[in-house]
Amino acid sequence: MSINIAIDGPAGAGKSTIARQIAKELGYIYVDTGAMYRAMALYLIRNHVSPENEKEISKQCIGADISLTYENGEQIVLLNGENVNAYIRTEEVGNMASNSSANKEVRTKLVELQQQLAAKSDVVMDGRDIGTCVLPNADVKIYLTASASVRANRRYKELIEKGVSCDIKQIEQDIIERDHRDMTRENSPLKQAEDAVLVDSSDINLEETIETILALVRR
Repeated sequence: MSINIAIDGPAGAGKSTIARQIAKELGYIYVDTGAMYRAMALYLIRNHVSPENEKEISKQCIGADISLTYENGEQIVLLNGENVNAYIRTEEVGNMASNSSANKEVRTKLVELQQQLAAKSDVVMDGRDIGTCVLPNADVKIYLTASASVRANRRYKELIEKGVSCDIKQIEQDIIERDHRDMTRENSPLKQAEDAVLVDSSDINLEETIETILALVRR
């Protein structure tokens, strides 16, 4: 029997960084579901699909073959055989992913792949609906969050360090809008699973957040 850990939460809560560390500590496979949705978003952008065009998203998503592989412990996201790790972290891709991930056909396609991975391996999986939809029987469920201003500040610092000029007010506005889209969408909205433990990282650092979650897992 494989062991599954589900970490859900809003954009910018640090889910990917934390889930990756938890998986490393436990020797589990880290499944970055957000990266899979971003790969789909990149595919749609490359095919000039509008984020608002629901019918076209449903039609075009069929042509995207998305898979995960691991090289030297690093997760590689493959889009139709191409390593797209370098292209999926832009704001444009993030905003498209927020729209396209609400699409029923997109979700069905990617959830199936995620469940297959979890059935055969011990995994730490993060996203918006892992504990509620993808892995409803996960052994441990965490709902990781932080205030919008804290999340915007972290994202701002991240982008500045990369040499990207940005506006913190615009980043916070994007986060608030993305939260609203994710929480109110018809298919698999973002919400805390009834049996998930709430972890708010607004006032604790990365190491403390990881320790808090590891303590919950070990318990």
